[in-house]
Amino acid sequence: MTQLQSPGGAGGDRCPRRTPGRLDFQALTPVAVYVHIPFCPSKCGYCDFNSFAMQGEIVPRTVEATERSIRRSVSAGRPCKTVFFGGGTPTLLPGSDLARLLLAVLDTHPTTDGLEVTTECNPGTVDEAKLSELRAAGFERISLGAQSFQTHDLIQLGRVHSPTQTFEAVRAARRAGFSRLNLDLIFGLPGQSLAAWRQNLVQALELEPNHLSLYCLTIESNTRFCRYWNRGMLDLPDDGAQVEMYDAAVEVCAEAGLRQYEISNFARPGEECRHNLAYWRGEEYEGYGPGAVGCVRTSAAAWPRRRTTRTKHPARFSDEVEAGLEAVCEEEALDELTGSFERVMLGIRLNEGIVADGLSSEGLSEVLRRGWAAVTAGRVALTPAGRHFCNEVAAALA
Repeated sequence: MTQLQSPGGAGGDRCPRRTPGRLDFQALTPVAVYVHIPFCPSKCGYCDFNSFAMQGEIVPRTVEATERSIRRSVSAGRPCKTVFFGGGTPTLLPGSDLARLLLAVLDTHPTTDGLEVTTECNPGTVDEAKLSELRAAGFERISLGAQSFQTHDLIQLGRVHSPTQTFEAVRAARRAGFSRLNLDLIFGLPGQSLAAWRQNLVQALELEPNHLSLYCLTIESNTRFCRYWNRGMLDLPDDGAQVEMYDAAVEVCAEAGLRQYEISNFARPGEECRHNLAYWRGEEYEGYGPGAVGCVRTSAAAWPRRRTTRTKHPARFSDEVEAGLEAVCEEEALDELTGSFERVMLGIRLNEGIVADGLSSEGLSEVLRRGWAAVTAGRVALTPAGRHFCNEVAAALA
């Protein structure tokens, strides 16, 4: 089962560009804001995100550069409707640094009603004092990277926390005032059985999260797991076993009152992640920090949009910001046709589906014939069977 990469960080480092002149964004629609923290305690074997096991002077230097980049953003003045701190491990930073960066975002982007502010969190990097500091700063939603409740799974994944620390982090988050809490779990792990996966789901639900993100392990290029896989050193569940695990997740979450609203995401009513919904619905988002991706319009017109990738390496990112550069290593003008194609590729992941108008009639006929999708009230959505063939459906429709 293939997972699509989050827009949080992709692209390579190429030539820096100077900051373009600001435009008047006041009248434009709100954006989702992503802040990338690239530091981790260690590099997990399966991870291909823009993260670095670094410490020392580079960490506060990167925080300073990220704040400066936010405050002189070309999108300054555009309202924000969500803020999401991802990584890396945001909570590897002191709470004061995360609060500082959040303040910079809110000073730069006027807030809207119902603002959602999330930070990702490694259970081994927080205690009640830090979580209370984050809650006081304005973070109101937390996403804990539990991944598994089995010690041997965490060890082979390269995680630095224990199952006990996940339980403690959840209790500490509740005491600190976080009522909105997501848990990330991965299935299809080396040697994992269906029974072990079901036990992970049971333990997660005992913690009463509002939201679960349940991902199938994928082998990404340039990771330690990819090298192991190429050498025949990973005993992964086969496709049939992965399908059983996924179907079990859908069943168990439904019984617990968590509604599936996207292929890998389940939430109690009203607790969907609004930030990620902006990605899946093809809305605008701005990105700050090394490796962050943004995609925003360049004028009051809906198209084109400017998609940028920030310089990925923390030291080079800091060098460029300190030199007065925008610290962008890649950019492209996204036209309406390309934007529509991407909305199909991402939007079909949602249970709400996508508008049928404009889709390939031949492709639609084929996925309907196969029973992978259905049309209701002018919208095309995946069937339960079709969720196992999401990429194939998206390619056919687009």
